[in-house]
Amino acid sequence: MGSRSAPSRSTEPEWFTSATPWIAALAVLCASTALSGVIEGDLWLVRIGVVIVAITVTGAFLRATRLTPPLVAVAQVFVLLCLLTALHTRSGIFLFIPGPDALGELGDVLAESVAQVQTGVPPVHATPAIQALVVLAIGLVAVLVDTLAVAAAAPAASGLVLLCVFAVPASLADEMLPFWTFILGAAAFALLLAVDGQHRHEAWRGRLGSGSASGSGGSATTVASIAMVIALIVGAGFTIVGTVGRLPGGGSGGGGKGGIGLSEMTSLRGMLNRGRTAEVFYVRGLPEQTYMRASTLARYVPNKGWERGSDPGGQPARGELPLQPGDRGEGKTTRINIEPRDWKSFWLPTYGSVRRIETPDDDYRFDTKKGVIFTQREREPEPYELDTVLSTPTKQALRMASGPKNLVDQEYYKYEGVEQEVIDLSNKIVEGATNDFDKAAKLSEFFNSPLSDFKYDLKTQGDVTKDALTDFVTKGKIGYCEQFASAMAVMARVVGLPSRVAIGFTAGVASADNSYRVISTDDAHAWVEIFFPNHGWMTFDPTPISDGRGVVPPYLRDTPQGGDEVPTAETKTETVTSSANGSTQASASPDGTDQGQALPDAGSTGPQPWHLWALGVVLVLAFLVTLFLVLGLLGVISAGLIGVSWARKLLIPAAAGLWLIGVGLAAALLSWWLAIVLVVAGVVLTPLLVRGVRRHNRLHTVAALGPGASSAAWSELMAESIDRGAPVPAAETIRAAARRLAREHNLDDAGKDGLRVVVGAIERSWYSANPAADPSLPGALAAVRQSLRQNAPLSLRARMFPKSVLKPTPAPVAETQEREPVPV
Repeated sequence: MGSRSAPSRSTEPEWFTSATPWIAALAVLCASTALSGVIEGDLWLVRIGVVIVAITVTGAFLRATRLTPPLVAVAQVFVLLCLLTALHTRSGIFLFIPGPDALGELGDVLAESVAQVQTGVPPVHATPAIQALVVLAIGLVAVLVDTLAVAAAAPAASGLVLLCVFAVPASLADEMLPFWTFILGAAAFALLLAVDGQHRHEAWRGRLGSGSASGSGGSATTVASIAMVIALIVGAGFTIVGTVGRLPGGGSGGGGKGGIGLSEMTSLRGMLNRGRTAEVFYVRGLPEQTYMRASTLARYVPNKGWERGSDPGGQPARGELPLQPGDRGEGKTTRINIEPRDWKSFWLPTYGSVRRIETPDDDYRFDTKKGVIFTQREREPEPYELDTVLSTPTKQALRMASGPKNLVDQEYYKYEGVEQEVIDLSNKIVEGATNDFDKAAKLSEFFNSPLSDFKYDLKTQGDVTKDALTDFVTKGKIGYCEQFASAMAVMARVVGLPSRVAIGFTAGVASADNSYRVISTDDAHAWVEIFFPNHGWMTFDPTPISDGRGVVPPYLRDTPQGGDEVPTAETKTETVTSSANGSTQASASPDGTDQGQALPDAGSTGPQPWHLWALGVVLVLAFLVTLFLVLGLLGVISAGLIGVSWARKLLIPAAAGLWLIGVGLAAALLSWWLAIVLVVAGVVLTPLLVRGVRRHNRLHTVAALGPGASSAAWSELMAESIDRGAPVPAAETIRAAARRLAREHNLDDAGKDGLRVVVGAIERSWYSANPAADPSLPGALAAVRQSLRQNAPLSLRARMFPKSVLKPTPAPVAETQEREPVPV
């Protein structure tokens, strides 16, 4: 008696058994977490993860077709472009295929991202343009690492590419990168070396896939782990490692060529966006609300922003302090006690015109030209006291201010690189002003007036041209204090006013017992200071904040045009201009809602960015999974890969589910109700559709009379029986199952005759030396199915929810002792 030998296990392609491509993808993802030091939020990391998975899956699929490595890389880049098109454009073919219009739109987005990089200060907001740039960069890194680690079989070389991913944020960030990003990146790279080493060792011994051999993976892991531990110890123990430096000009130690390790604008943005409020100072003895200055910025750099300028200098900050430029030594001094709470910085904040300081710290210095007190190294100061003059001149005194202007450095007048559009706008704003004060007041009014449509918002968005200053004052008009102060300071210089940007804090809030004021990170602020001869640096705040923390100095409390309204110092939006609180389109409404910004959102009917992003990703993944299945069915992919049971059980439902989600998201572009209806209908109809596809495939196989024709016919009959509520136990032989099928469903004579032909065809396929398919098999199967429809019709419920799909059971198998014919 012949026996049916088990099919030989096909050897799966090496790319499939090796974990190298997947560990390489993990290494890229772990390395990209280093960007958290220069980009805010976490949505960009999710997008990067999706892109890396898509690129890795694409490479795996195409290598299964034995496509050459260069073409695989080209295909991966194309998938990356498809994802970028879906995420950041609206003109792609089918929303995700990059056509000429989509590529042009994508180019504009990337140009915008470059402008934001040039003008922003890390950590930058994760705007759509920044996310597009990051997705493109990390996507290309993923393609390169995948090519090196898998196609070129050189995973160690990919370490250089991953190192570049760390080098970029390390060179941009003013603070040390989070230590956990280094640990993740190093661990993933070590794992990549270990897995690839183990894989190579087993392949060399001819035991690939056995998992029983030991190789070089352990040594690679050991070396990488030791190197990571040493790097962490050295990085934590020596100040020469990292990006945090020191102020130049004194002391020894690291820091390279000098330069402060913490950008003032970076610190400001970090405090405003840290996600939680932290108290930084308790201030006692402050008689009136005023701004607390920490540092000043003197140099404007086009397309980059404001910098400190010349290095600070001066004398030790102890006891009596010299007068600053323009300070004539007049005015009543006030003693203020300042208690730092959660403040670690190079700067020691002060109020007004400081005359004397008492602090237990001996290494602070006072720069009279910049008006700041600083130290060479970042530190947490002890409580200190100031004797300072808080009184300010009147408006009339500032209008009549005269005297030499060379008391301040010429760097406070420079504005090179400002576009002509801003110059013309600045001169137009101050038309009619006959003195420096009125020019400054007009500039301040320009930003605070609702007629200019400027709005305060920490989450600045919108288009950015090659010149961020021009874009802000003419198009964007949405930003926070950094943008407002930067713009006004430049425009003041354009009209001949010496100006600088001050970084510090607003007045804060009173304590519960009103005995001191609490300054928190929510009070972090930037404003403009303009120099007036014989009076010094005067405060002008162009930011239209509306939370009651802003302060208007006495010389700006009268309306600029001589009106009768006298604003108070309690709220900024009510003090800058009389109409700032009268127009709900540009200021906060009584319930705290910014109606000026809500109107565009309320009238917006276009799809949200996340919606298009999700649709593009789902469609691309559905296309890739479907392509893989089709290539397997056509025999393009290596034999044995698509035929394994897990592939059929996992990939086919995955493809169907992805297409269903894609249809729902596409329908949601028109209506969410339509999307819900389609998705629900898709879920309800899925079992029916699956049953129909399976029936069609089996009948097609039977009609082709190929090697699997008899098995396909038997599987279809078993499914028909299960759908009618009569599953056949798997322990029964095929002839016993045939007798049960004829009895349970009352087959007529034609059905029984057809069933005999099917059983005979199956037995010949199992035991015959020449198992050719019986030409009468298709007709016999059709006769059995016709008998089932006539004698055991299906109910509507059984048709809609076929049990062979929802509750499949194993089909009976043949037993060798029943090789002799048995009447059905």
